[in-house]
Amino acid sequence: MQNKFKTIIFTSAILLLPGLQFGQKPTASDIMDRVDKVINGPLDQKITMELKLIDRNGDEKIREIVMYQKGNNKRMTKFLAPADQRGIGFLSLPNGKMYLYLPAFQKVRRIAGHIKNNRFAGTDMTYEDMEAINYNEKWQPELLEDNNDYYILQLKPKENIKTGYGSLKIWVLKDKFFPTRIEYYNKKNKLIKILTREAIEKIDGCWIARKSTMENLKTKHTTVISIKDAKFNSGLSDNIFTKRYLKR
Repeated sequence: MQNKFKTIIFTSAILLLPGLQFGQKPTASDIMDRVDKVINGPLDQKITMELKLIDRNGDEKIREIVMYQKGNNKRMTKFLAPADQRGIGFLSLPNGKMYLYLPAFQKVRRIAGHIKNNRFAGTDMTYEDMEAINYNEKWQPELLEDNNDYYILQLKPKENIKTGYGSLKIWVLKDKFFPTRIEYYNKKNKLIKILTREAIEKIDGCWIARKSTMENLKTKHTTVISIKDAKFNSGLSDNIFTKRYLKR
């Protein structure tokens, strides 16, 4: 009975994919297009998160940040706590433009392409990881496996796309089209980081992972992200996604 129920959910999800006829299997591009629509579905979003930074010795540091996003190509992230981190801000805009604000210097600086794979503010995310993303625009997907619960795909950068990664491997839940595991490989095809997402739930019609963990396999450092509050489709102003707001 449980397997029959899963089949019904999966079939319903497949029928929602654009351009598919009944019984037709989705291509890798179809799957990633649906993933993009799920993760960037809200018109806008404001999410407050706690970040727990854990080093190889098990010592922890706590951070609190707020992330604003509009559409699929504008994102602003600002630190709220602790006091010595408050005000640090990151802004990503269309066409790969990224900006960083450090209150100590009171200056906004453009992030050059060659440092986009640097760690962001002591976390295990790079500047590239922090930007708003549309997978089908940046990556060429290949379907590796299609099992009962997941589509497993390999993503390689499209021509002329600058990225710090050689490829990604991504696990997509079939019934939600939500990515729950991403493996990051360097240019030498070595696994360097793993992102896992859990406690997935729907808030105001939008799927979200209450907990995410980014593990750096080289440094043995981990960042655990817990959602404290999430608001969607609240009508965020375009003024938030500006260098002027970044300094506020």
